[in-house]
Amino acid sequence: MDSIPAAQSFLLALSALFSIVNPLGSALIFSQVTADRSHAERLNIARRIGVYSALVMLGALWGGAYILAFFGVSLAALRIAGGIYVASRAWSLLQAPETTEERKQEQASHAEGAEDVAFFPLTIPFTTGPGTIAVAIALGSNLPAGERGFLSFFVGASAAALVMALVVWLAYASADRLVGLLGQARSRVLTRLTAFLLLCIGTEIAVNGVTDALRPLMAGR
Repeated sequence: MDSIPAAQSFLLALSALFSIVNPLGSALIFSQVTADRSHAERLNIARRIGVYSALVMLGALWGGAYILAFFGVSLAALRIAGGIYVASRAWSLLQAPETTEERKQEQASHAEGAEDVAFFPLTIPFTTGPGTIAVAIALGSNLPAGERGFLSFFVGASAAALVMALVVWLAYASADRLVGLLGQARSRVLTRLTAFLLLCIGTEIAVNGVTDALRPLMAGR
């Protein structure tokens, strides 16, 4: 297995998932909505969210493209649509991260007073909602042809999803410390920086889709 493509796939997937999940900003909201729970309960919830998040991201990464293909959606169309969606989400994060924070705050508010909140609403839709699933599917659609390229991409992207889930777990478990360290202003600056990376990644995925769609036309000339 070629380590360089695997490392590139890891960095591509990790930066995209980190941007859309925004675990540091989400941890600030997690701290608020679980403030009435004991420290042990919050650690348990954070651990379960990490596990559930890993399952959601891996499932979307490797199953989403095949499900859409079953319904007749071509890989090129999936890449174009997925890239445009990812880029549009990144643009909205760049313009007004506070809007995303308000939406996540509303999603997480259903956790207050409920007993079992780890999967719903704190994993879906709060941590790994439709946006994260769409990004994971778009990343999975970028799968290269060839056994060697497939293995490198599979290992790199899967490792990125697992690392992202671990970051979510640690960020939520350390939410109180992050509140004091980052605060709302620094969290928004970090969100904008990572959103720019996500914008570039979404554009790259869409360009790959356009190239795939045009290749048969260019070959026939």
